[in-house]
Formats: sequence, structure tokens, C-alpha cells
Amino acid sequence: MIQLSRTQIEALVTVDSEMAEAVRDAYRAISDGRANLPPVGHLGFPAAHGDCHIKFGHIAGDEVFAVKIASGFYDNPAKGLPSSTGVVLVFSALTGQMQALLADEGYLTDLRTGLGGAVASLALCRPDARRFLIVGSGTQGYWLARSLRHLAPAADIAIWGRNPDRVAALVARLEGVTIAPDLETACRGADVIVTATPANAPLVRADWVRPGCHITAIGADSPGKQELETALVVRAQLRVADSLSQSLDHGEFAHARAAGLIGPGDCAELGAILSGRAAGRRSPDDITIADLTGVATQDIAMARSVLSRAKGTAQ
Repeated sequence: MIQLSRTQIEALVTVDSEMAEAVRDAYRAISDGRANLPPVGHLGFPAAHGDCHIKFGHIAGDEVFAVKIASGFYDNPAKGLPSSTGVVLVFSALTGQMQALLADEGYLTDLRTGLGGAVASLALCRPDARRFLIVGSGTQGYWLARSLRHLAPAADIAIWGRNPDRVAALVARLEGVTIAPDLETACRGADVIVTATPANAPLVRADWVRPGCHITAIGADSPGKQELETALVVRAQLRVADSLSQSLDHGEFAHARAAGLIGPGDCAELGAILSGRAAGRRSPDDITIADLTGVATQDIAMARSVLSRAKGTAQ
């Protein structure tokens, strides 16, 4: 059995084109019927401002399946601790035997979420989109900026966060990224808005978003979270989910559905758009929203890539 630490995993996989393609295929697998994805497990720790997710699944044809446990405790940075951690267990789909323990401490989740947000944003935004706004100054802000810079090198990227000191520290780690001092002003000028916060009340308002803007919402990955005003979700001409069942159950779209304002027929799945089986943006003036709740096929793709590169390095 292979056992890898976070340091070893970081040396094998990072932001690159091959990993971005693995994430694209993970989205396609959901929509083309290759994915076996049981419901996500959630544990909430509201008193500690934390949560834990258990995601697991299998992609048809793969020789492995994966089980991931990942937690986010969002007050940890003030305690000198990382906000996220986790582990991925990889098993043979032929024998059931455990093949790998990836003690990534949340690294693979952070990496695939950043790549996934960039992939979704670039698939749905206008071809001439240049001004990208990241809302959130945590770990995901870093990986989103890294991923967008790799996949869209000409993009102008700015970051807004509640804590100016954290934003400044994050921007200092990134090349060619600026600080957005005011959220409303930044939203009104953005071609693409990517939200990555643990917010449980809307941050981005409907009347702040101009026609033609694309929004990718990443933070609402468990019940009770919300980053976008419900009126903005309803206003959009195109609503896209990584997993329609997850988004309507506990994602950003769940609030509009609970209010009876949208239903399954009012949304599309990202994998179907990436594979050309469903239409994406129809007009330069469309407001489009991608709701990314996080899917186990991404974790499978990450684990598969780590093992492939680990075996290649060992040869």
C-alpha cells in the first residue's frame, strides 16, 4: 500500500493543464452517467464555526474508488492553524483492497476546488471577459487566483475580503493580483465574480451585477451556507450546477428552490455543457451562475493523478 504525506503529494500535483483536464473530466463523468456518487455526508460544528464533509464514489471503468474526509474550521487561522484538513483513502475497484492513504491535510481538496472554479468560470463567461473578482481571502482565494492565472494568463484578478490584513497578505503571495477595497464597486465592474467564503448570509447582491457577468459560487457546500442573494440566482439567464441534486439540496441554488422560485428544469449541469451535450451561454448579456458544491469525482480524479505520478516517479 502507498502512503503519501502532504509534502510528497505537493511535489507530485499542482496547478497545471493536465490537472485542469482531470477536473473537466470529473465534471463530465457526472453528466454522462459514468459516476456513482452516493449522497454527501455532512457534520456541522456551529459552535466552533466548522464543518466536515465525507465524499465518496466511483467512475465507471476506473480501477480505483475513493473516500475523502475533509473538514473546514474557519476560525483556525486566528489560532495559528490551517482552516482545512483531510485525508483521501483509495481502494481497488477490483478487489476492494486499500491501495493508498493520501494524508494530504486538505491540499487535494483545495487544489481541485481552485481548478474547478477556474474551469467553470472560463467555460461560462464571455470570451472577452478580463476583470475577475475573487470574493474571499482564505485558502481558496489563493488556489482560485493560481488556477485562473494559469488558465487565463491575460486576466486582471482582484481579491476582496472582510479582513484587509488577510487580503494584503494573500495578495503579497500572488503575482499580478490586486486588492479590491470595496465589494459593491468591485462587483459592479467585474466580468467574472468567484465567491469562496463560508458565509451563511448573502454577500453579493442582485443589483450589483451587470448584464453579461458570470458568477461562480463555491462556498455553499453544506446546508445553511449562502453567498449570493436569492434574487440574483432567480435573475440569472443560466444556472449551472456541478451536481444538480447537490446544488438544489444544499448548494447556492437550494435557497431559490426552497422558496419555490426555481426547479430542476431551470438548471443545467456543468458536465453536460463541457461535453457539448447542453448549451452554455447564449448571449453576451446573459448573467450566468455556476454553483459548485464539490463532487467526489474530483477527489477521484485527484487521487488517480497522484497515484499515476507516484508510480511514474518510482520507475
